Amino acid sequence: MTGKLFLVPTPIGNLEDITLRALRVLKEADLLLAEDTRTSAPMLKHFDIHQKVFAHHQHNEHQSSNEIIRFLKEGKNIALISDAGTPAISDPGFYLVREALKHDIAIECLPGATAFVPALVNSGFPTDRFCFEGFLPLKKGRQTRYKFLANEERTIILYESPHRLIKTLDEMAEHFGADRLISVSRELTKMFEETVRGTVTEVKTHFETHTVKGEFVICVKGKE
Repeated sequence: MTGKLFLVPTPIGNLEDITLRALRVLKEADLLLAEDTRTSAPMLKHFDIHQKVFAHHQHNEHQSSNEIIRFLKEGKNIALISDAGTPAISDPGFYLVREALKHDIAIECLPGATAFVPALVNSGFPTDRFCFEGFLPLKKGRQTRYKFLANEERTIILYESPHRLIKTLDEMAEHFGADRLISVSRELTKMFEETVRGTVTEVKTHFETHTVKGEFVICVKGKE
């Protein structure tokens, strides 16, 4: 019998957000795949998980997937985790899942932490219909994407890194309008969690005079 590939969400900050099922799967798996073994090591140690861990990230996933598929065909159960949150959501995982499906390997994705859900609910914007864009293209296609999203009527959710936040807010003012309402969350579930709501201009002014650290989730109210 072939093994099963498990996609296991891990906390985005607060370790108390791990599920009992996730802990069981991680402890029972024959081996673990981690986006960065150094990042995952403290969490695994905290929960007394001692399985072998191999690196599986965007730079080696095409090469490593072949060997992972071989292990799965040999009957090994393998669990994939990312640095934080749910694998394949703006993190490695999609390619491996696609390859596993090609080989008729069973896949089980556990529910759990992902950053955009609490940010969306916390924004106060409509949650019945929304579009998740993740990270926008860094260069090629970025302006085209903005122009496309400018007329989007659903709530828009984006991820952004701290060193690009101010530039991204400038671009939003240009394409969405300086008065478009947005909600920016950072350090979700952590000690210094913060959500700033207001127009693009108001939120930009806040972060120009306050700390810009941590990973950011930006929710943009849809065009009325």
